[in-house]
Amino acid sequence: MKRVVTGFDGKGTSIFISQDEAKATYENEGLRWTELWSSYPDDTLPIDPPSGPKRETVNDSVFPSVGKSIFRVLEFSPNRFDPSTLNEQEMEEMNSALPGLTSHVEADNPGMHTTDSIDYGVILSGKITMELDEGEVTELGPGDVWIQNGTRHAWRVTEKCTMAVVLVGVDRKS
Repeated sequence: MKRVVTGFDGKGTSIFISQDEAKATYENEGLRWTELWSSYPDDTLPIDPPSGPKRETVNDSVFPSVGKSIFRVLEFSPNRFDPSTLNEQEMEEMNSALPGLTSHVEADNPGMHTTDSIDYGVILSGKITMELDEGEVTELGPGDVWIQNGTRHAWRVTEKCTMAVVLVGVDRKS
């Protein structure tokens, strides 16, 4: 997937800062995870990506801190992404590439997780089922969008699915 980033030159004119192929941050047979961009709470315009932190890589956590946003694309394969099926080495690789991910997934209910973020997502291709508390589910397909308000949820994959999602870190009151 091509990633295009705009910015400004020394005169304040808009320019293309980069045009490149986005590389997967993590990949196994069931999941391809691509970080596209991160913002930081103290960002101001103009942002100068070449001299700033790498914005297309995972830093301290795959989940954004308050005021930070993360834009990513996730590609799931059917019934394949279940961290509980990974061996020790695979789990270490995942934890290294995607810090914080496995600590948010419930051990006794694979896939269920809760994050301190509001997530805005769209299904690009395929279908996926979103599951909430009490087993309530809904199927999402191409063009469908969701807004995840920090609720406990899981993704159930029955066919190959690609989604784009923006996560915005927020404070949780309770």
